[in-house]
Amino acid sequence: MKRLWMGCSLLAAVACSSIAFGATDADVDRSFFPYRTSVPAFPGVKPGLVIGKDNVEPFRNAVDPALYQHLKDGWLEIPVGPTTSLDLHPNYVDATRKNLNKVKLGAQPGEITGFVAGRPFPEEPDLSDPRAGEKLAWNFKYLINYGDNGAITPFYWTFRDLNSGKIERRLNFSFHFLNYKHRVIEPPLPEVTPNPSQLFRGIYAKVLEPLDVKNTQLLIQRFSDDLKRDDAYLYLGCQRRVRRLATGQVTDAFLGSDLMVEDFEGYNGRISDMVWTYKGTANMLAPFFNHNEQKLSDEFKEPDGYKFIAFGGKGGCFPIVSWQLRKMYVLEAKPVEAGHPISKRVYYVDSQTFTMSRTLIYDRKGELWKSFTVGKSLPDHHLPENKGSGAPVDDFFSMVDVQSRHCTTGQFKAHMGGKLTPVSLFSVQNMRGGD
Repeated sequence: MKRLWMGCSLLAAVACSSIAFGATDADVDRSFFPYRTSVPAFPGVKPGLVIGKDNVEPFRNAVDPALYQHLKDGWLEIPVGPTTSLDLHPNYVDATRKNLNKVKLGAQPGEITGFVAGRPFPEEPDLSDPRAGEKLAWNFKYLINYGDNGAITPFYWTFRDLNSGKIERRLNFSFHFLNYKHRVIEPPLPEVTPNPSQLFRGIYAKVLEPLDVKNTQLLIQRFSDDLKRDDAYLYLGCQRRVRRLATGQVTDAFLGSDLMVEDFEGYNGRISDMVWTYKGTANMLAPFFNHNEQKLSDEFKEPDGYKFIAFGGKGGCFPIVSWQLRKMYVLEAKPVEAGHPISKRVYYVDSQTFTMSRTLIYDRKGELWKSFTVGKSLPDHHLPENKGSGAPVDDFFSMVDVQSRHCTTGQFKAHMGGKLTPVSLFSVQNMRGGD
C-alpha cells in the first residue's frame, strides 16, 4: 500500500535502535505526544474538505479499503476537521516512564512478564520485528479506555436495514467497565482488593429496554493470565437464571445484532487467541472530534440536555461527524482456532491512544464481511464530568454488514470514573439480584 511508511525511514531507524538498546524517554514522548511539533499530512486533505463519491479518488490512500468503497458508492461523506492531540492522563504516561523496559514477551503469545502499569511497549513498531504486532496488541489491551473504570448509560443500539433505512429494533443498555489491576488514576491504587481470582478486567452489561429482553445481563471476567479463558455469564430475564457462556458463543450474534461479544471495543478477547501482524504505519482519516461541535440528534431526551451523535448516510447507518488525519498503525489479527467464523480482522489503531477506530472483518473465504467504526470524542468537549479525565470518550459505533446489507449502530452517553461502576456489579451474585 502506498500509504504505509516502510523501509529506511527515520521512524524505522528509531524503532530498530529501540529493539537493540531498549526504549527511551524520547520514545515515550513520541508515543504519547506525536503531534507536539507537527501534525500528519496527506496531499489535499485540509480542514473544511468534504470527501464523497465525486472527489474520493485522490484520497483513496487516506482511508481504509472498505471506507473508500463506502465513499465511492455514495454511502456517506466525510467532513475533515483539524488534527487534535488527545493527551492521555499524566499518571498513565508517568507509569509508562517508571516501568520503561521492564516488560518482556514470553516464549509464546499471551505470555508477558514485568508489566506493572502504563503502556507496555512505547517504542515505535518495526516491520522487521516478528513480534511487533503482538506488542501493539498488548498496548491495546492495557490502554487507558474509560480510565480505570467507567460506564455508558444510556446506550442505544439500533438495528437497521441498510437498503431501506428501516429501523427494525432498538435496545437500551447500560455498560460498565472496571480494571481490577494496573490502576493509575482512581483509588483503589494500584488494584482492587480482595481479588482472589486474579482478574484483570470486568465488563458488565444490562438491557434496560424493550420489555421482552429487559434485565438480560452479560458479565465478562478477564483474568490477569492471558492464557486463561475468560469467564463469561449471561442472565436471561425471561428464565431468571444465570448460565455460563460457552467459548464459541462469544462469536455468535449478540442479541440479534451485527456484533459478536468478541467485537466489543474493537477486540474483546485474549491476545493468545490471535496471530498478530504489524503491517505498517500511515497517516489516515479517523473519527476523532469534539462532541459538542458535531451535529447532534434530537431523537432522545436526557434530563441534563445531553444530545447523542446523529446518524445519516445510506440506511442511516453512518455517523455524521468530522474526521481528522492521525498517525495510525495497521494491525492484522488472524484467529488461532480453525473453526472461528472469521478469517481475519484488520485494525487501524490510533498511535496516540491505541484505540481501534476502524476495523475490517473478513469471512472465512477472505471476503469483506463487516465494516466497524468507533468514534472518539476529546474528553474536554463532552460531558462536564469527563473533563480532565485524560481518556478518549467512546461516542458512537457503526457495524455495517456489507454482505447482508444490514447495520447496527450505537449511540453513547459515556461517563468516566467510578461513580457508576461499583465492584459489586461485576459478580454472578449481582446478576441474580432480580429485576
